[in-house]
Amino acid sequence: MLPTGRGRPQPRPAPRSWSFSGSVNLVMNLLRDMDFSDPKRNSRYLSKIIMVALLTAMCVVMLTQPPCHRKAPSVFSIHELGVTHVLVTGGAGYIGSHAALRLLKDSFRVTIVDNLSRGNIGAVKVLQNLFPDPGRLQFIHADLGDPKAVNRIFAENAFDAVMHFAAVAYVGESTLEPLRYYHNITANTLVVLEAMATHNVKTLIYSSTCATYGEPEKMPITEETPQFPINPYGKAKKMAEDIILDFSKLRKSDMSVMILRYFNVIGSDPEGRLGEAPPPELREHGRISGACFDAALGIIPGLKVKGTDYETADGTCVRDYIDVTDLVDAHVKALNKAERGKVGIYNVGTGRGRSVMEFVEACKKATGVDIKVDYFPRRPGDYAEVYSNPARINRELNWTAQHTELQESLRVAWTWQKKHRSGYADSGRYIF
Repeated sequence: MLPTGRGRPQPRPAPRSWSFSGSVNLVMNLLRDMDFSDPKRNSRYLSKIIMVALLTAMCVVMLTQPPCHRKAPSVFSIHELGVTHVLVTGGAGYIGSHAALRLLKDSFRVTIVDNLSRGNIGAVKVLQNLFPDPGRLQFIHADLGDPKAVNRIFAENAFDAVMHFAAVAYVGESTLEPLRYYHNITANTLVVLEAMATHNVKTLIYSSTCATYGEPEKMPITEETPQFPINPYGKAKKMAEDIILDFSKLRKSDMSVMILRYFNVIGSDPEGRLGEAPPPELREHGRISGACFDAALGIIPGLKVKGTDYETADGTCVRDYIDVTDLVDAHVKALNKAERGKVGIYNVGTGRGRSVMEFVEACKKATGVDIKVDYFPRRPGDYAEVYSNPARINRELNWTAQHTELQESLRVAWTWQKKHRSGYADSGRYIF
């Protein structure tokens, strides 16, 4: 089980005692020993006197400094008994912010690290307003591609576990910018893992994807299904998994590792506090739910369905749609079940595939808008049919998807979208 702390807060060591009278006596003794007939010897004594005087002055300044000017250690830098401190990378993003919300509701201490290239500072502000008490949540603006910055973050904070969400995550974009995906996903995961090893952080919950499986010959997908990714996004994620697994095999690592391969995420916070708000320039590559909502809001003229000639019942892709609330529940259950020296790999899905055409019809009903649909050729790197067999996570983590009504998940997300037509813009999106 995940430890809830590594000990009580350690008191700061008491400063060494210093005596002003002792320093004065030292100076007087040096003066008394001076031989005024020997200039060279006097020069040596004079140097010592100057050094003692400087040290004395420094001590006086330090010891007479008002207590209010002495910086107390941050609560985030101390391992506290009964409190689990989780680093959430990419915590300003869609899934990461929902995970941070759930962790905070469950009384975890949370540090979000995000470079805001895809995340929203508005989501962080929502969380800060919900949990304003000291020691609950902190946000650090940093890039995981900067090893020095990452190492400094780990050095200055007492993390008990890491939930690693931060990643670029669009299949279409990955085919256009493959190097960016290998840097952002694979290389950055290596940076995080190295920092964990250096600073003795033993628990990692890794956000992976069903894209690592590629296009399997058999459905549904189990954790034993061979991994043959067919796009840079899936390949980069698999490489990151391989790095994590290789390191976890070392006896000295003693790692607790949970790898969650999840399917197509939809929905939003049922209480309407958070939602999905990708940058406008990425709408072309975004999730189908975002495109449906943009079409329903009139932001775009209609929905583009790419690919109608797949070998499926209606010719469109089949996917397993998992509600974000269920997804973050799986992450928390994985965190609570993590054990030292053990690795868990789980598919997170409903076990049921839905076609793009079914999805569009559900979206029309959820929004009440007769969305215009245009059909286009297949998108590069896509696959025909993917859905999960979630038996292992059901059995080992006692997790089962609860929000399985497609139309209801879309209705909840639509409620947030209608109130936030510009995403988090009103609360300072893209501004730090």
